[in-house]
Amino acid sequence: MIRISLAIPTHNRAEELIRALESVVRQDLPAGEWECVVVSNNSTDDTEARFADFAARHPACNLRLVRETGPGVSYARNRGLREARAPWVAFIDDDERINPGFLRAYVALFESHPEAVVAGGRILAEYPSGRPEWMSHYVEMPIANPMDFGDEVRAFPVGRVPGGGNMAFRREALARYGGFDPSLGRVNGELIGGEENDLFERLLQGGETIWYVPGAVMWHIIPPHKLTLDYFRRLSYNVGVSQRLRAQIHHRVAKALLRELFKWGATLLLCCTMAPRKSLWLLRLRCGISRGLFARIG
Repeated sequence: MIRISLAIPTHNRAEELIRALESVVRQDLPAGEWECVVVSNNSTDDTEARFADFAARHPACNLRLVRETGPGVSYARNRGLREARAPWVAFIDDDERINPGFLRAYVALFESHPEAVVAGGRILAEYPSGRPEWMSHYVEMPIANPMDFGDEVRAFPVGRVPGGGNMAFRREALARYGGFDPSLGRVNGELIGGEENDLFERLLQGGETIWYVPGAVMWHIIPPHKLTLDYFRRLSYNVGVSQRLRAQIHHRVAKALLRELFKWGATLLLCCTMAPRKSLWLLRLRCGISRGLFARIG
């Protein structure tokens, strides 16, 4: 019996996807108790051929690929939700790898906490080219979103929510809350996100508790091109755009703008305690977010 489904949205990243799947097939949960659904979101590279070859080399695993033509990761994740055959569904992205106990940890959480409908795991940043000296904890957050809240299962700290590349849900509950908003989320390489935070906000407003599962470990692999100034500027700006879109959806634009002003004060204080290069990148982050947040959105 399939106990948990793993969904992986992908778009034109065949090589990264195969590396992610190499970690998926090493799960220590018996192969008959889980499935992996890859959602190809308008891929035009050799994703489907590479996947078919990989699946043929791992016949004992329940691996399948479906196509989703709705543009963007939210459409792909909602398709993964609809395709899932298990009562619990976990999501990762195609630029990651997971530990062998990843799926088992989520199964244990949902079995031991029947009231739980949403959970997230540990995220560790991995830099194949090395972690830059200019990167502070604050600048790393939008790039890699690392999180480690200890070794015990617990509620997520106030103000923190899981990363989109390591989250799991009771399938019926996620459907009941409406899934991921297709007006948010990355589309064809664009960096506007926020679809996960929007969903978590709805879950918290509904009275749900978000559980932290330390045994579900994901390594977020950060390639060199995501450490360039151009990428960082685009990312920072679109973080701000995403925040404004969510503020508009939840009718709290004025509150979001006021909060950004307070964050500027905190940023300037932090810069006084940092090395010059780290301060410069933190200021670039704040400037980019502010430009996106205050930008006129149609």
